[in-house]
Amino acid sequence: MFTDQQRQALSRLLAAQGLPPEIQVAERMAGDGSDRQFYRFAVGDLSLLAVLPSASQPQGMAEARAANAIGRHFFRHGAAVPRIYGFAEECGLILFEDLGDTKLHDLILLQGAEAPEVDTYYRQALAALVHLQTETRQGFQPDWCWDTPRYDRALMLARESGYFQKALCEDFLGMNGFPRGLGQEFVFLAERAMQEPADFILHRDFQSRNLMVHEGKVRIIDFQGARLGPLGYDPASLLIDPYAGLSPNRQQALLGCYLDALASHIPLDRGRFIEGYYYMALQRNLQILGAFAFLSKSRGKQFFRQFITPAAGSLHEHLAAPQGRDFPCLRAVVARVRDFLNNDGLAKFVTPAKAATQPCCDSPKRLDSGLRRNDGM
Repeated sequence: MFTDQQRQALSRLLAAQGLPPEIQVAERMAGDGSDRQFYRFAVGDLSLLAVLPSASQPQGMAEARAANAIGRHFFRHGAAVPRIYGFAEECGLILFEDLGDTKLHDLILLQGAEAPEVDTYYRQALAALVHLQTETRQGFQPDWCWDTPRYDRALMLARESGYFQKALCEDFLGMNGFPRGLGQEFVFLAERAMQEPADFILHRDFQSRNLMVHEGKVRIIDFQGARLGPLGYDPASLLIDPYAGLSPNRQQALLGCYLDALASHIPLDRGRFIEGYYYMALQRNLQILGAFAFLSKSRGKQFFRQFITPAAGSLHEHLAAPQGRDFPCLRAVVARVRDFLNNDGLAKFVTPAKAATQPCCDSPKRLDSGLRRNDGM
């Protein structure tokens, strides 16, 4: 329930909109991986959502300020995000338009990922994404970002490939004895991903549970982590999304729709984009697995555990592509991950520590002479 400060702030925000300041909390809503608090309530005929910052996270207020500044900017530029009715700087409360309860993921569960209506919403979501990525760049201020101002090499190594190794492999599965070339492959991957143009808007969690369907339109939520970054990461997030389990053929068809939409906004070299897209999807897949393992084990959010196996399967399939030849050590680790997940036995999965001193494979192709080993992640 609200504190006195929060209730006073909410009443003030409502009064500023010409709404009755008296409120009655109707429903506390659950967040997915977030520790923020969500409350839905009615004021007359209007349904609103009050979002409070995490009380347990030290950067909760910074995240709230980012959500407010970025959300208002996106809305002004016509992005498909909810309207913000008010923000209370003293406590971080944000008053949002209520978009209802129907996520794209809910429709996938009800109708199936191949259903015509679901396909229509996917295409709509990709068109909305292109608008957000390209048309909201003007005036976007990196100092709004609460996490990092851009998607870069350090983030990839620490919180995507490093997250995969630490949260999934070590903490969740109890693995040890990693191939000594694994860190070098992660550096190679990050360096290759850094070659993609990165002056676009990146949502960084663009997936089916962050897309609401309201009055027949797709709306984008959970955008407070937006920053500058490459184009390919967000469509990859949606298309390899383990919540949906889209087939490879369906992913390719929707990627074509995304590229058609993108070409109407900016000059586009499709071949170059598709080449770089491989590495964006690989980075995202590693991040997904790290996040699901962390949320399951460290945060006790068991909902995410069921999606670890399909996400590992997606990573395995991705590494089977020709570009996967550059990641033989990662392929070996993913094979061990899948072996454990498929057999549900931790003891057989842990290998002797001596394996850490033995290469599993040839090193990946170097991007430049500055590529160095980075095994201690």
